Amino acid sequence: MLGILAGLLGLSSPFPRVSAAETATSASASSAALPADKPVVIADLKLRLMPIPAGSFTMGSSSGELGHRPDETPHQVTLTQPFWIGATGVTQAQYEAVMGTNPSRFKGPDLPVETVNWDESMDFCRKLTERERAAGRLPAGFAYTLPTEAQREYACRAGTGGPYAGEINAIAWYSGNSDEQPHAVGQKQPNAWGLYDMQGDVWEWCSDWYGNYPRTDVTDPTGPAKGDSRVYRGGAWFHSADLCRSAYRYKMEPSYRGSLLGFRIALVRVP
Repeated sequence: MLGILAGLLGLSSPFPRVSAAETATSASASSAALPADKPVVIADLKLRLMPIPAGSFTMGSSSGELGHRPDETPHQVTLTQPFWIGATGVTQAQYEAVMGTNPSRFKGPDLPVETVNWDESMDFCRKLTERERAAGRLPAGFAYTLPTEAQREYACRAGTGGPYAGEINAIAWYSGNSDEQPHAVGQKQPNAWGLYDMQGDVWEWCSDWYGNYPRTDVTDPTGPAKGDSRVYRGGAWFHSADLCRSAYRYKMEPSYRGSLLGFRIALVRVP
């Protein structure tokens, strides 16, 4: 049904049939650097990560934006390294394949996994990294992790300004159209960089500790060195549209689990 819907909308499915070329590229990853302009595909998990170019953007929102909060102080951010981010949030089928469990309240293989805390989300990333390195599909110097808050907002905006990266009903499941439940990933329109559900459906953990934004230009920010709460982003099916804005940020202690909160992975260069 997802593929049919995507075809009717003229969209590419977030779970496309993996080509022989992509399989060959993944299989030889241990002997070659990952092309920065190509998706990374883990075929057996039906997991696709889209390439995100290095660049600069204005993070946060101005006081005139509807729903603006004081902790959204606008500032210029430069990301010097390209990275990859999941075309969708991690699904329950993908989580169970790596972790062996499915903690979600709302069950369905293509629904986003939820009721996972920050540590469990990072554990998924570590296990996926080990799995793919052992299989020879992930070269040295790369690892799966949670996106930083800056990476996620940059990817969510996909070159846009303002509160949303498209018309809200076209791109997001939120309280105005969700029928009070989460939905299978990838049914709404993607943003300009091929990313689905960056706004709405379920919130998604970021790697950062929560803290105040800097008031000057910054390069490759990773958040405070320590804190009490981790950031999460994106809004959810239960919430109003203003909580799904590109700039909206929220926080919770890392041990928190909730049926509105899941995660999306990133692939980055590591020392």
